[in-house]
Amino acid sequence: MHLKKLLGLSTAIALSATGAIAADHSLTIAIVNNGHMINMQKVAEAYTAETGVELNWVSLEEGVLREQVTSDTATGGGQYDIINIGMQEAPIWGKAGWIEPLEFGADYDMDDMLPAIRNGLSADGTLYAAPFYGESSMVMYRKDLTDAAGVTIADNDSWENIKAAAAAIHDPDNGVYGVCLRGKPGWGDNMAFITTMVNSFGGAWFDKDFRPTIDSDEWKAAINFYVDLLGTYGPPGSEGNSFNEILALYNEGKCGMWIDATIAASFLEVDGVAYAQSPNAGNPVGANWLWAWAMAVPAGTEHTDEAKKFIEWATSKDYIKAVAAHPDFGWGNVPTGTRKSTYASPEFQAVADFASAELAAIESAAPEATDLKPYVGVQFAAIPEFPEVGSAVAQEMAAALSGAKSVDEALAASQAAADSIMKEAGYY
Repeated sequence: MHLKKLLGLSTAIALSATGAIAADHSLTIAIVNNGHMINMQKVAEAYTAETGVELNWVSLEEGVLREQVTSDTATGGGQYDIINIGMQEAPIWGKAGWIEPLEFGADYDMDDMLPAIRNGLSADGTLYAAPFYGESSMVMYRKDLTDAAGVTIADNDSWENIKAAAAAIHDPDNGVYGVCLRGKPGWGDNMAFITTMVNSFGGAWFDKDFRPTIDSDEWKAAINFYVDLLGTYGPPGSEGNSFNEILALYNEGKCGMWIDATIAASFLEVDGVAYAQSPNAGNPVGANWLWAWAMAVPAGTEHTDEAKKFIEWATSKDYIKAVAAHPDFGWGNVPTGTRKSTYASPEFQAVADFASAELAAIESAAPEATDLKPYVGVQFAAIPEFPEVGSAVAQEMAAALSGAKSVDEALAASQAAADSIMKEAGYY
């Protein structure tokens, strides 16, 4: 099969009438160092072969990526032609003019995109970042261990039952920990999980006047539970673990249960994994997060058109087919959480036992503002100040988990830091 047909290059990036595209430059792409992004580097070798556009990849750990991309984009530095961002940044940066609006050809099939993902990356109906993969969060557990221990994990289980299951399967003498959860500080690291737990306990980041509520009873109950659960039944050094670290532990057989991004299911190598919807402590709204790692074009790049063409290809239905056809990957490794057509594919359904659980989690996520949570976002607040607030609180939560501070001390320091940031921003 001809390469162009395999990749499904749209008319926007197809070969010109003379049979070639002139490329006298390269694109520099900043990506998060997660599995699907790493895989893209291999798949995109075909894009370079077809178009002549060289691709320079800058692969960074999540927290470092956010810092560098934010700094460069906000100042119009032009260091990157394409950047990985998510739902927290895309609408805000789009409105601020930091990133370019995205419009693609009819073959891209925008209506195929999952509505929750598309809406989260748009502002006033304009798409500002195209999703490479989307996710919610869910429970991933070793059913062989729960069966042996005589315990079950249900959809939307109570946190007390989750703790009981963790206790039953916890076997550190044999290298198995009852539960693995994020502890590494970062607003998109430990706070992504912690915020969903706080939500499930009935808490929120801010009240209707955007005053921080981290000193509330709900936050105190949630963080005490989190520290006790992970401190008692988690691996040592959990304050240093985020997605990639826990994925490695899970695939080494060291985690009996993991509550994290649904996208992890694509990379689990342990047999007998089962899935359940996220637990809650009485309030299911916001118990599972909603996120997409997406691709955007900074306003500072000199290669806007070429960058948009690459994004159109890399987030298309045809890219998913190219991953499925790649000898190193296949349907079990395609990026998920973005398109209806992926979940409708019989080939995908045949190899992805997590598909229905992942889709259910994404479709049940509740990012809209409510009386309890007066801001858009599940595990974040879609306001410009949130990354600073979330990062400050993340450090305090890691200190509580490690035992460097008591929970009360960490919450008091978090409330004070958040209050200072919000006051300075002029909210009250």
